[in-house]
Parts: sequence; C-alpha cells; structure tokens
Amino acid sequence: MTKSGGWTRRAALQGGAVVAGVALGGTAVARAFRAPAEEGFARVPGGRIFWRRFGSGGKTPILALHGGPGAAHNYLLSMQALADERPVIFYDQLGCGRADAPVDERLYTVQRSVDELDAVRKALGLDRIVLYGHSWGTVLALEYLCQGRGKGVEKLILGGATASIPQAVAGMQRLIASLPDGFADKLHGLERNGKTGTPEYAALTQRFYDNFVLRTAPTPDALVSFDALSKSIAYRVMNGPNEFTITGVIRDWDRRKDLGAVTQKTLLVTGEFDEMTLDCHTTIRDGIAGDARLAIMTGCSHLTMVEKPDAHQALVRAFLDQA
Repeated sequence: MTKSGGWTRRAALQGGAVVAGVALGGTAVARAFRAPAEEGFARVPGGRIFWRRFGSGGKTPILALHGGPGAAHNYLLSMQALADERPVIFYDQLGCGRADAPVDERLYTVQRSVDELDAVRKALGLDRIVLYGHSWGTVLALEYLCQGRGKGVEKLILGGATASIPQAVAGMQRLIASLPDGFADKLHGLERNGKTGTPEYAALTQRFYDNFVLRTAPTPDALVSFDALSKSIAYRVMNGPNEFTITGVIRDWDRRKDLGAVTQKTLLVTGEFDEMTLDCHTTIRDGIAGDARLAIMTGCSHLTMVEKPDAHQALVRAFLDQA
C-alpha cells in the first residue's frame, strides 16, 4: 500500500493525551530559518558519530536524539527553525546515517548509547543543554537521566515517548486490534504462518505506518532517514524487523519505576494517532519528579515534526521561553 505521495515506509524499513488536557487546533507559525551549519565527526565508544550544529544564539543549546534506533537525524531537521535563538545540534548515532557502522553486534546496546551521549557532549563542549528525544531517543534520554547523568540538562523535551518498551508494544497491539476489516487477524495469521516476507504482510505493515507513524507524504529529509533506517545495523539488532515487532536488545527495557529520578521541567509531545499510545506519555508525565506538560497534536501520528512542523516548533519554542 502506498500513500498519495507515492512512498512506502515498508520499503524503507525492510531489512531492517491531552495537555493535562490541551489539544492543538489551527496552524501555529514558526519562523522559517536556515542557519549555517557546522558539521563533523566525534569519537565515541565503538567508533565515530556524525554531528551537525545550526545557529549560534546565546540561549541554551538543544541537543537532539533521533529515533530508530537507526533512523538518522535528518527527519528532525525542521527544528532548525529554533536556531535563530540558540544552537540546535543533531547527531547520527553509531550504526546510523553518516556515523560509523561497526559490524560487531555486541556494540549495539542501551548502555553504550548512554555512554555515547556523554562522549558527544564532551566532544562538543555541551555543558548546558536542553535535551530533546524522539521515539527511541526518548528511551535514550530517560535512561541517561535515570542513571544520574543529567548534570547541565536544563529542560527535557520528549516526542513520541515511552518509558517502557513492553508498554509501548502493548499499545501498538491495541492499535492493530483497532483497525477495521479484520486487519489484526490477517496480520497475526501471516505472522503465525511464517509469511512476514510476503507482499500481503508488507501491505498490512504499510497500513499500520500510514495510520500511526506518518499520515502525510514524507519530506525529502524524512526520506533520507527512512533510507538510513533500511540499512541500519542498529535497527535490526536493537529494535527488530518492524515498529510493532520489537525483538531486539531493547525489548525488555523498562524505567517506569525509576522516573522519579527525572527532575527537569519536561514537555511531552504526542500525535493524536501516535504509535506510542497516550498511556505511554501519561505514565511519564505522572511519574517524573519535574513539572511536566503533555501536548497532543491533532491529526498527527508519530512524526509530528514532519506532519506539522510549524505547530511542533511553536509548541517547543513556547516551552523553551517559559521561566
């Protein structure tokens, strides 16, 4: 199945709640901004990562953690709009995008990713940051803070978030069950019969993505990330074959009971149709020690910054401007 924009996320992947009640309505306008970029490579445990820095304003830099694991940073690049007031830094994690991709599967662990984040901060001199994570990037951010490594992290922004992979998988299974026309029976029947490599299974997987991952045609930047994901050893080893079948090393990760270690003021952003279901976000909102705001972007799914970039950046900017 393809979207009207003529794309298939399955092709890219093969081989690889309310703001305490507030929903966005209408269109928020963010400033269009293309900052000059610095870029380079930094040494981290296991190899080198690729980084890019936009802007040079005096406010606290944003350090962005992409999803996947394996998606590369490109789909987040609409957040350059925030670089008119502060540096915005992106990096491709090991095994992703333009970073090194060692073949030793033992390197692809949550702990090494946490150590990598510390190494990136040290290499780029990021003593004070606003930490932004999306999808798998929220797992990485929460693990980092739960390990007590949050010195200098002034605020936290989490999009499409979860504090528990089992909770996230359970939510995605509920979404699968919610689709009409016997979707769940067809999907699970093919899985039971070992037919996950068939065109029929690919079409069903695409239907899930079209509803809960990206509900618009992808931008060129998003396509770069999808291509990176299709080639990423990190996705295969850490996640598994697709978004709702998580069989990799992160499958049992769960920090729900430890969220009290997170003391930063936090913004949670989710889409109305996000594959990371609302309970994943309310668990974080209610569990962390810091003040937390939860915003739902109407009409969006998982990739809110691709679907409604202006509205997404306006939410983030308003949060950053709060004392």
